[in-house]
Amino acid sequence: MNASWDILKTLSDPTRLRLLALVAREELSVAELQEILAMGQSRISSQLALLRQVNLVHDRREGKNAFYSLRGNLPAKTLALLRAALDATADDPATAEDRENLDRILQKRRRTQEQYFNLIAGRLGKNYCPGRSWEAIGHLALRLTPAIDIADLGAGEGLVSQLLAHRARQVWCIDNSPRMVEVGTDLAARNGLHNLAYKLGDIERVPLPDAAVDLAILSQALHHAQHPQRAVEEAYRILRPGGHLLVLDLNEHAFAKARELYADVWLGFKESALHGFLKKAGFQKVEVTAVAREDTEPFFETLLASGLKPGRN
Repeated sequence: MNASWDILKTLSDPTRLRLLALVAREELSVAELQEILAMGQSRISSQLALLRQVNLVHDRREGKNAFYSLRGNLPAKTLALLRAALDATADDPATAEDRENLDRILQKRRRTQEQYFNLIAGRLGKNYCPGRSWEAIGHLALRLTPAIDIADLGAGEGLVSQLLAHRARQVWCIDNSPRMVEVGTDLAARNGLHNLAYKLGDIERVPLPDAAVDLAILSQALHHAQHPQRAVEEAYRILRPGGHLLVLDLNEHAFAKARELYADVWLGFKESALHGFLKKAGFQKVEVTAVAREDTEPFFETLLASGLKPGRN
């Protein structure tokens, strides 16, 4: 028997045809099909198995659930037979009732999602949400980097710069550790990032000329500076008119052991201190915001400061 006869035989069963009419409109789980058709699970599963055998439906497993949909790219003859059968039974009372029940199921899906997001509205950033992490969001944001020149001051191995270099025109990593510069340079070469360069130098005496970059970053580096104000002024110097400075650093804290554990010179900075550093250096549109707080002791809090170097219209 050829494939067309097999399809015709399959379509001759009312239950199978009703199932096809539903999964042709929407991917549905077995439980949802049970609710729509008011039939038992075993009956529906056996009919779906027959539809799968003749390649009319596709099943997708998600945990313990199976979702069914009409198989894509059906042969033209098969699709014509299926459409003819569905059109012929479109006005059948049972088929019409199935459509109403399907609409109800889809509305139920939407209400479940709406109720969840209504419940957590205003708390979205504070509640756990699968896949929503600052790391993931950071990767997304870094991919938006325009083709500009960037200086990562006190970069260490330059993990942030490794991501920025995928979009930026040129990224300079400045660090006073020869070993960090060596490791970072090797990492950039292995990743084929030819626009990422490492320079040995101090963030208070940056080895770049005046007006060399469009964006300067001090990420968890300022609390290692002997003279933070001088480091911010150096960032101002190497920025072009209209360039931006971003400072990510710890809020002032009392964990004195950080000096021993992490070679910190400063135990973070007050918001007012960061604001003052940028304003004194000449930056405009200065903003300082708390952006993260750790859940375990000593509960480090991170501040983000930003400023604009004036001069470009």
